[in-house]
Amino acid sequence: MISVACIVLSYRTASVLEWLGKIIHQNHNQRRMDGMKYFIFARQWGWLTSGIALGLTFLLAVMIIKPMGVSTQFVIFDGIVWNSVDSSLIIENTAQKSGYASDNAYLNKSGGKYAANVANPLNYSFIFVISMFFGGFLAKKLQKPTSSTDKQARIAPPVWRSRFGDSALKRYSAAFIGGVLVLFGARLAGGCTSGHMMSGMMQTSLSGYLFALSAFLIAIPTALILFKKGA
Repeated sequence: MISVACIVLSYRTASVLEWLGKIIHQNHNQRRMDGMKYFIFARQWGWLTSGIALGLTFLLAVMIIKPMGVSTQFVIFDGIVWNSVDSSLIIENTAQKSGYASDNAYLNKSGGKYAANVANPLNYSFIFVISMFFGGFLAKKLQKPTSSTDKQARIAPPVWRSRFGDSALKRYSAAFIGGVLVLFGARLAGGCTSGHMMSGMMQTSLSGYLFALSAFLIAIPTALILFKKGA
């Protein structure tokens, strides 16, 4: 009888341990899924996570297609709009390497490379920039603000509000003007922060390091002057 009781007790104990193991395993998986969900849908990633994600994205682009560049495509978009109202802007020219030419010196440079992109814009670089807008819109929808503080932070960060107030119009106007200045400077330099700084430095390009050094030499004093009262 004692032997039978021991066997039954051992069987029940093993069953209970197996049941507890399943619960612990399920809870562990659930916590892992909750953690992944929180990570993906977090309102804002930290600087380290964002930096690693950005670096991996650029590396993946280089390995699969080619280095990223953004600012050139704004020029291509301008050319598309211009060419839609003035069909003489871009013409076919077999003497050019690209097969296209333009009276505009900027669009005509590099053997009419930009002129060809204006005539045939559906390529990787142009679609990539268009996709950035949809990506930003999708991220905004997925990461809904959870409080009034979150809503204010979406309009402007605290350091901006403490210096310039809560006006959304002022914030968006400043961002637009800043974007225009950055784009103008990027085209003068032949590339932007993505093309020169990120993609260029990844390829150990001297122009990439010079661009990054110049950007920080200007950006840091400008930020100190603009935000000195709110810092």
